This record gives sequence, C-alpha cells and structure tokens, in this order.
Amino acid sequence: MTTYLDYFELTQEPFSNAPVSRFYYNSAQHSQALTRLMHSVSYMKGLSILVGDIGAGKTTLARRMLDSLPEAEYEAALLVIIHSGITANWLLRRIALQLGVENPAQEKLALLSQLYQRLLQIYESGKKAVVLIDEAQMLETRELMEEFRGLLNLEVPERKLISFVFFGLPEIEKNLKLDPPLAQRVALRYKLEPFTAESTEAYIKHRLRLAGSPRMPFTAESLAAVHQRSGGTPRVINSICDNALFEAFLAREQIIGDKLIHRVADNLGLQGSALPEGQQKPEKPAVAVAASSRAGGGSKVDLAEIDRYLEGLGKL
Repeated sequence: MTTYLDYFELTQEPFSNAPVSRFYYNSAQHSQALTRLMHSVSYMKGLSILVGDIGAGKTTLARRMLDSLPEAEYEAALLVIIHSGITANWLLRRIALQLGVENPAQEKLALLSQLYQRLLQIYESGKKAVVLIDEAQMLETRELMEEFRGLLNLEVPERKLISFVFFGLPEIEKNLKLDPPLAQRVALRYKLEPFTAESTEAYIKHRLRLAGSPRMPFTAESLAAVHQRSGGTPRVINSICDNALFEAFLAREQIIGDKLIHRVADNLGLQGSALPEGQQKPEKPAVAVAASSRAGGGSKVDLAEIDRYLEGLGKL
C-alpha cells in the first residue's frame, strides 16, 4: 500500500511530534539557550531556568542538553515531572535514584545523608552532578521549592555539589515565588520565543532534508501560511505540515500551496496562532494530563504508579 512517505519519496516522517534527536533544529535561539545552559552547569552555578510556551521545543532542548553533557565530566539525569501531586520525599528519592543512590531510604534525614554522600563521591571523582527537570511548572508547592533550595545549599568550599536546570512553561516563575530565597538563587533565565517567518521556513526545509526529501513540496506562499497559522510554534508547525503532506498525497498533488495550508489549519481549529480563537492555554500539557490519568485520576496520587511509568519511559 502506497503511503504519503512513498509518494513524496521520504525515508521517515519529517514532522512527527515525537522528540527525535536526529531532527533537532539548532535555531539561533536554541543555540543561544544551549550555550548559556551549558555554561551555567559547567561552572555549577546552581539553578537555571528555560521557559517557553506549549510546543516551543523545551523537551527537545532538554534531551539535546542531556546528550551534550559528556559522560566523562558529568553525572547527569533528566527527570520528567508528570503529576503536580508529587511529594517532596518522592522527589528526593527520584533524584537520588537518578544520581546512582542504591536503595534510597524512606526516612528523609537518612535519604538526605545518602544523597549528600553520593554527591561527594561524584565530586571526588572529578565529575559534576546535574539534574534536568522537564515540565517543571508542575512543581506547584512551597514544600517542593524548599527542597530544591536545601539541595542547592549542599556545597564544598570550592563549589556547589549539584546543579538543576528547570524546563517548563512560564508558570515556573510563579512557583518560584512560593520560596523567595530559591527565586534569588536563579543564576540564569532564558525564554524560547516563537519562530520568525525565516526560522519557520528553515525549520521545515531542515526536517524535510533529514527525512530524505528529494525536492521542496511547499511553495513560498504555503511556507508563509504555515508560519502565520502556527504562530511560529514548532509543535503546531509539525501538525500543519504533516497534515498538509497527507492531504496532498490523497489528492495526488505534488505541490502544496497556501490554500491547502489554510484548509488544514481550519480543520485543526487554528486561527492564525497556535491556539483556536477563544481557547485559553491549557494549564497542563497533554503529556501531563495523560500521565495524570495513568496515576489514577483521583485526588490521591499513586506515586508507585508514577515510578513505574517513569521507569517505562527510560526503556524507550
């Protein structure tokens, strides 16, 4: 059976919204963000924050940063927060596990002692402990913020023993205000802005090229329409372009014009921005909502279920 990949002579989906590292697009601002974040953890400055709206590419950048941290120099981990109901003790245990603590204690003081000893081991081995926190806007309690402040207080005379990088929605700033001393410890802030029209065009061409496209199926007018209807948000650009390729395949059209882009955007409910007209930004991204339902959907959070889910993610 012929697919749209065959029709456009593509080796793989060019506009999948899965975080495929091969398709990473190193835009000017992504490059600037990564350079600054790498500088911050290199000098163990403590807490750095990268914010952006839904679909801006924060998760992709988090994974890119994790891959960019040399194993010989860093003990690094990426922790995805998938439920706003997590407890401080659960968070400490997950961080301890990610950094190599075997059999983390249930009792908090014993757990902190284990974590401190492990951080000293990492330091004495000549490495730096770095934990990247994705979906960090879900850290919604003062108790959680206080735990991060406490961990950042773990130091040796020369430097801090651990650095954190938060990736998430702008609500992170509100959460930090729950613990003003922690907010004062932020060493770096960077915000991902939507793509410009030029960046949108370069992004689309980049992904098509990596997917093996022998030609450019989008016209200049259709590229401009993609930017206008997506608001420059990478995730929405992907959705529009993927649908446009499929619709062109069904119609047996080799060239994608702006009329097709507008029809696809209308079908997706887009009104010249990343969200349908009159629709408010959701408080939680789709991945968090799905994870919430996995955890039981009730008011009480099943932290063991979240542990199993995260372990499953690590095997992907």
